[in-house]
Amino acid sequence: MLDDTDRRILRHYQHDPKLGPADLAELAGVTPATCARRLDKMQASGVIRANRAVIDWRALGYEVEVSLRITLDKTQPRAFDEFMQDARKVPDVVEIQTFLGRVDLRLSVIARDMAHYQQIYRSAILTLPHIADIEALMHVARIKSDEALPL
Repeated sequence: MLDDTDRRILRHYQHDPKLGPADLAELAGVTPATCARRLDKMQASGVIRANRAVIDWRALGYEVEVSLRITLDKTQPRAFDEFMQDARKVPDVVEIQTFLGRVDLRLSVIARDMAHYQQIYRSAILTLPHIADIEALMHVARIKSDEALPL
């Protein structure tokens, strides 16, 4: 369980993970040794899973992002496992989410342009096994994309 000190450290850390230990400790109101020890503990326990680069796809030439809502043919006992196995192999699928309800999965697909997206859709997506229904939603704008928790 996290205490108020852990939450203070995380609040500042999630907004700027590049902060040096002394700066992070100062912002959190603890000593650098305490800050380092608590960060190590949170990493070891899985509270902090990773530090990663967030890349702007558009800066690399990917102008199209599409969400595909997929319903599987669940009459096949291994439909979900077989679909997931193959979907993970599609390099242009950057995110896979599962759901309870009418829609089983959502795939986020990125492409350089519409012609590239059509090629991905026809050659990689439509060939995935056990698709009963698929709906494409074209992303127009990202209004909010914040993984920071309100700590």
